[in-house]
Amino acid sequence: NCCCYCDHTVRGSDGTVLIRGPPNCEKNADFQSSCHAHVLFVRVTVVKVADGSQVRSFDLPKTAMLEFSPLNTVLATWQVYSKTQDNPQGDANLQLWDLKTGTCLKALYQKKVQGWCPSWSDDEKIAVRSVNNELHFFENNDFINIANKLHLQKVSEFMLSPGSQPSKVAVYVPGSKGAPSFVRLYQYPNFGGPTCALANKSFFKADRVTMLWNKKATAVLVQASIEVDKTGASYYGEQTLHYLATNGETAAVQLQKNGPIYDVAWSPSSTEFCVVYGFMPAKATVYNLKCDPVFDFGTGPRNAVYYSPQGHILVLAGFGNLRGQMEVWDVKKWKQVSKPQVPDSTHFAWCPDGEHVVTSTCAPRLRVSNGYKIWHYTGTVLYKQDTPTGTELWETVWQPFPDGTFPERPVKYQAAPSELGSTEAKPAQAYRPPALRNKPVTASSKLHEEEPPQNMRPGATGDKQLSKTALKNQKKREAKKAAKQEINPDALEPQSDPSPASNAQPETSCGDPETDKKIKSVKKVTKHSHCLLLRSYCISWWLKYLQ
Repeated sequence: NCCCYCDHTVRGSDGTVLIRGPPNCEKNADFQSSCHAHVLFVRVTVVKVADGSQVRSFDLPKTAMLEFSPLNTVLATWQVYSKTQDNPQGDANLQLWDLKTGTCLKALYQKKVQGWCPSWSDDEKIAVRSVNNELHFFENNDFINIANKLHLQKVSEFMLSPGSQPSKVAVYVPGSKGAPSFVRLYQYPNFGGPTCALANKSFFKADRVTMLWNKKATAVLVQASIEVDKTGASYYGEQTLHYLATNGETAAVQLQKNGPIYDVAWSPSSTEFCVVYGFMPAKATVYNLKCDPVFDFGTGPRNAVYYSPQGHILVLAGFGNLRGQMEVWDVKKWKQVSKPQVPDSTHFAWCPDGEHVVTSTCAPRLRVSNGYKIWHYTGTVLYKQDTPTGTELWETVWQPFPDGTFPERPVKYQAAPSELGSTEAKPAQAYRPPALRNKPVTASSKLHEEEPPQNMRPGATGDKQLSKTALKNQKKREAKKAAKQEINPDALEPQSDPSPASNAQPETSCGDPETDKKIKSVKKVTKHSHCLLLRSYCISWWLKYLQ
């Protein structure tokens, strides 16, 4: 058992509160309306979580954004860029503060809020920021001197790798004038041109990209998007998913259903990733490093995926315009643990212990019914807090911990005890048009194509799993069988006389042996037709032709 608990910070219009726990949740009395770093009217104050004591205070009345470096040695602050007649150039609006001494390491100009904060390696030996078609690299938090530069025309996005040295960086350059977009992987500081790239992947249909490194920094997933789907098939535009590895391997991930890509997440093991995609009801599939499907969760109302920090549990959720259904899965047994219902949620986050999650309804996404709940993954609510009328909840954040602080525990299937109970989702009846009500449910009458979960590993135990094509053919056969049941069964069976052959009536002859032979062939071909009218029409047409 782990002896430490995760704290949870809640920020809203009434101030900031620190919650001790779970499993037993209570407010920290030593932490009075403070935060790790917060803006209070005219100052930025940094305090210790343990005892609420003040570490530093900065006179920065217009600060809008805050960010700590990975080892908490530097605090980055950003203000909205502005200029006046007296100061046409404006003031530097990005400051980097040394928290040990309280001095400003560097003041920089950063007009756009997108990508405002520098990116650090986990050990803070490297920091990088994008400046006018260049990536500027700094070493050991020395922001006075630029240690290295990576120049790429029109470079617009980059992502520094996690983990230890050597650091790697993924860069994206959008296509123009018929040329494709591309993503390249480099290892710092080897930036001697395209031939020095660890991997390169080019593709079309990309107005923007989202890049995601795995935890071991061995591969990157690139989700490329265009705003408008020219085929008109999707309101969400069009998305594709690409894979690049530091060993040079690249691939396009082949998804098994058309439609948008809602979410992508790497497993903490770095050997698998999960994609939620396709027109509703959406599919969710786990892929390996060869981009082959490993497990398919079937279809359902979901648009987000979250792995636990230890990687042993996966949550599929439907937030936003969906009803807040969560599916909690044991990824080692591929078995569902719970299925709680969390309506109107705007935020989800795993606790570092891998046992608890928080869901919250925050402003400005929703300005009514703000509040948050702390859950055990088995579906029980351990703590609940509703925001009073007239106030807003802005943010809920778990206290971060180093990897390995909380070991993986065996997955439980029995609901954890709680006075607040659970909100297990009840099976809902699918909507059926009035014309189909009070009639048997057939494959042809379903509004959506429902697919069950299936293990797609080669040689998976259990029942034999069907391929996508075989599953489709099976559904066609079932629909065909259901259609037969609505027709007179006597008309479907081949007409046969149960009497002995000696009593059978001889077939009518037209007098010409050749013609009789052709008529017999036609009857043989049309013998198993499912439509008597079609059979009669075929025979009549052939008789007319033979005449």
